Amino acid sequence: MEKRTLGRTGREVSVVGLGTWQLGADWGEVSEDDALHVLEESAAAGITFFDTADVYGDGRSEQVIGRFLREHPDAGITVATKMGRRVDQLPENYTLDNFRSWTDRSRRNLGVERLDLVQLHCPPTATITADATYDALDTLVSDGAIAAYGVSVETVDQALAAIERPHLSSVQIILNAFRLKPFDAVLPAAAEAGVGIIARVPLASGLLSGKYDRSTTFAADDHRTYNRDGSAFDVGETFSGVDFETGLSAAAEFTDLVRSHGPADVTPAQVAIAWLWQHPAVSSVIPGARNADQARSNAAAGDIPALGDEIEAGIRRIYDTHLRAAIHPRW
Repeated sequence: MEKRTLGRTGREVSVVGLGTWQLGADWGEVSEDDALHVLEESAAAGITFFDTADVYGDGRSEQVIGRFLREHPDAGITVATKMGRRVDQLPENYTLDNFRSWTDRSRRNLGVERLDLVQLHCPPTATITADATYDALDTLVSDGAIAAYGVSVETVDQALAAIERPHLSSVQIILNAFRLKPFDAVLPAAAEAGVGIIARVPLASGLLSGKYDRSTTFAADDHRTYNRDGSAFDVGETFSGVDFETGLSAAAEFTDLVRSHGPADVTPAQVAIAWLWQHPAVSSVIPGARNADQARSNAAAGDIPALGDEIEAGIRRIYDTHLRAAIHPRW
């Protein structure tokens, strides 16, 4: 699988990584052994980048990755974690003392002395624009607690503000066939600044897999049930902010597009992932996986040859027809 430099970290990571929200909670229950198997199969398939957060399962996702690292010390995995969502989302909570506490906990969970990359986890805009935020993060680098830092954001404006910071290594942002606005300004700005782009929610919470219909239901503890209205966190994290019924219609057209113009023997999900990493400003795409089959299938998207102009044009047509009016002005 192709590897790219993850911004200012200087680390080479696979163009398809692994998001591990599913291995912590909020997508239904996954056992620790099953979660470990997902990590092992991902690494075996060529994935070298795991993304996690201290809030996923209240540390469970980090702990499972820590177990993997202990059992596979030579796997060559870069681990990015995130911090900041276990407190009220107020700028005054983003302090050096809290940063030290949070990174210490993540280092214990992961079993490492220094975190490869720590990202602020969708913090308030005032935190993203404050000089004190980056002074504190620079202190963590100087202390040796973290090797590099980035920011995970909700909006294009937040991403552009973060990219202006001279020591920022990466921006993580929702990017998929149903969320195109970051392509307009964020990706060019990141490329010019040497900042890595981590594309999260690449399948719009599974919509782009083409596997859902109007009869599909999700477990009560799955965010696709309890956060459709944004009552738990930003609604953009669930189905990319797309109304489920609208998303089903758009996903059906995407599936037809893949069948008509995509490579043979690939799934809609694989094309959705490949289309993202084939944009050169994207460092890594981080789909999640709840089982080993999903992990292997996602990794295989890293080997799909260049997609044709028909796929690009079709994605933009679907977005303009079904999604632009609701999605583009908001995020």
